[in-house]
Amino acid sequence: QVQLVESGGGLVQAGGSLRLSCAASGRTFSSYAMGWFRQAPGLEREIVAAISWSGGSTYYADSVKGRFTISRDNAKNTVYLQMNSLKPEDTAVYYCAARATLGLSERLYSAPGDFGSWGQGTQVTVSS
Repeated sequence: QVQLVESGGGLVQAGGSLRLSCAASGRTFSSYAMGWFRQAPGLEREIVAAISWSGGSTYYADSVKGRFTISRDNAKNTVYLQMNSLKPEDTAVYYCAARATLGLSERLYSAPGDFGSWGQGTQVTVSS
């Protein structure tokens, strides 16, 4: 398993931008599919975006499509979530998650149960 540490959260006004980073330990980061999830108070954890081990495949929840971009730098063991045009409803704790992949599969994963490693989360608050 990898250890994950998120950073980059904070308070921003509606319409603003934030860039979240998730740094992973371990030498096999490039073999992991990654995901960003979020959880608002009283709600279930939901997928925001996912990316394959190579970065060649991505997935976005409808609620963030066109506003958020997931990317990764395997040389830096880091996955990013660029969030633009933020809305108050984007307020949540954001988590990154990792799942080991087999071979060169570009498969994406979107359910929390699909991922075996989680970061501690970073708070994103969007004011209106």
